[in-house]
Amino acid sequence: MRLDHISYAATHDQIVDVVQRLGSRIGSAFTDGGIHPRFGTRNFTLPLKNGLYLEVVCPLDHPAADTSPFGKFVSDRANEGGGWLSWVVSTDDISSTEKRLGRQSVAGHRKRPDGTDLLWKQLGVLDSLSDPQLPFFIEWLSPDHPSKDGNASATISAIEIAGSESKLKSWIGLDNLDFLQDVDVVWSNSESNMGENGLISVTFETLAGSVTLN
Repeated sequence: MRLDHISYAATHDQIVDVVQRLGSRIGSAFTDGGIHPRFGTRNFTLPLKNGLYLEVVCPLDHPAADTSPFGKFVSDRANEGGGWLSWVVSTDDISSTEKRLGRQSVAGHRKRPDGTDLLWKQLGVLDSLSDPQLPFFIEWLSPDHPSKDGNASATISAIEIAGSESKLKSWIGLDNLDFLQDVDVVWSNSESNMGENGLISVTFETLAGSVTLN
């Protein structure tokens, strides 16, 4: 189990501006990731070192954006003004997480602009929707991980979360957060995040130094 990627939500009208702004701050370029047909969303991705990546995602004018768990998650956050959406943990075998949580994962795929499909399984999006401090889980079925889409020049050094460390450990099913490796987790209470749990900020180590995005 390891940190896989961080997601930032924007409206369809704002996503290009958000991608340009975040890319400029980090000093790296985003790639057009394409469309999630089952979820009614689309994204742009920015590769990071250590096999991580940053995703900016927006809802589309499609019924799935209001009916699928991930589409609703993105739509709700975008309609609130956008910002940090969630963080995602990858595993080589999601079946163990299925057994622990007592539910099945769902299939996901993203149609890239070149026509190729990126495939995975995911689990826990509804839990992230109800409590955004909790990451959801993913198992990649395709070998071409989004962290390989471009040249990585930055990495994530810290994330700030409003929430409960004990609740996160229980959700992950681990006694510690060592799986995050070199990423520091800073905990805040929900009052510092307008009374809500979830990601508050992410700090990147870039060629120009440390950059914290709220």
